[in-house]
Amino acid sequence: MKISIGGFSFFNTMNEGKMDTFGYLESSKYRYNLNTVDLWNGTFQDLRQNIFKLPDDAYIQKVREALDEKEMTVINLAVDGAHLWDADPDRRQMLFGNAVAYLKIAETLGAKTVRIDTGDKQSEPLTEEQFEYTVKHFQELSARASDLGIIVGPENHMGTSKSPHYLKRVAEAVDHRSFGILLHMGRWSEDEEIGDSLVAPWVYHTHFDGRTVASDRAEKLVRTLTEAGYDGYWGIEYNAPGNQYLEMEWAIASVKRILTQVSAAPAATI
Repeated sequence: MKISIGGFSFFNTMNEGKMDTFGYLESSKYRYNLNTVDLWNGTFQDLRQNIFKLPDDAYIQKVREALDEKEMTVINLAVDGAHLWDADPDRRQMLFGNAVAYLKIAETLGAKTVRIDTGDKQSEPLTEEQFEYTVKHFQELSARASDLGIIVGPENHMGTSKSPHYLKRVAEAVDHRSFGILLHMGRWSEDEEIGDSLVAPWVYHTHFDGRTVASDRAEKLVRTLTEAGYDGYWGIEYNAPGNQYLEMEWAIASVKRILTQVSAAPAATI
């Protein structure tokens, strides 16, 4: 089955000093028997203390060597500290520079997709300036990503991006084959029941969290995507409060069960 573990899933373990990027790779490969990873740049070097800092080339090369040694593929690189919109123009320029830099980092790591968020957690209402800026810069990132064989795009992660109508509007305006959406399943600030279906045509990767894994609508959310033609990976981003190794075993087994039930459902109705 196409399953990966989001790096943020071990945030608490990493904060306790018990894991780093290389331990995450070891666990994904040898504890959970997965050949793909769903990297988060918050695990890199000291970036948890300064997420806006770029990792150095030598470190990224070490990560690539570790991936190659384990014959693992990076299905997604989730990037913090490189979102597009900020009210401060100078900060916007810095953030976009980070986004461009992370496309090259993704190329080095062999990542298939890159998550760059739309904007920060501002409380102000959406403006046309913000929308136009976001679309223009995603168009530029998509053109760069296309040259690298990568898909780039936001997650319904924060602020305005938690509106499915906004993400749909952005996707339609960007209108590029190398643009897509990382869908954190069911995570919407409005119209939660139809949010996943609204953005389904652009989904390039997914994240299950613990709440969704345990919910009685998980099968419906999976079916919504598969019926829309989604054939990508089912990422699990579940930062359990404690016992994270065991909790991840539960999450993986639960997602496998959900996927099995969805795939078996058509045969069961005949």
